[in-house]
Amino acid sequence: MKKIPLLTKIIFHMYNIGLIILYLFPGSIMGWLIYGDFKKQPQITSDFLVFSSNHTYAFVILSLLGVISYNNKRIKIVFMYLFFISIFLELCHALIPKRNFEYLDLFGNLLGVFLIFILFNLYQFFKSR
Repeated sequence: MKKIPLLTKIIFHMYNIGLIILYLFPGSIMGWLIYGDFKKQPQITSDFLVFSSNHTYAFVILSLLGVISYNNKRIKIVFMYLFFISIFLELCHALIPKRNFEYLDLFGNLLGVFLIFILFNLYQFFKSR
């Protein structure tokens, strides 16, 4: 069995904590760092049709790190966690001052996790053949 380096797990957990902080902070930390304005949100690319691009990218990275960090025995739990946290964090925006729940963001979160979920399953399918 292949041993997962501790560094990858640390990076996954640090990114996860950082993402949670960014999501739960009342305002935009990234907007403050880049523009000096907590109200302004940086946009990496234009949003997709019904998905927030920033949220999709954030959850693709988180999901990819999660898949790399854990072996196949725990991957089901990792994906359950990723789907849960993608929904939970966006729902929290309905309660956090200066934040708003948006379906575009929720769908972006879910798309990011779902893309890695599909790619992982395709990889497993072709690996087993």
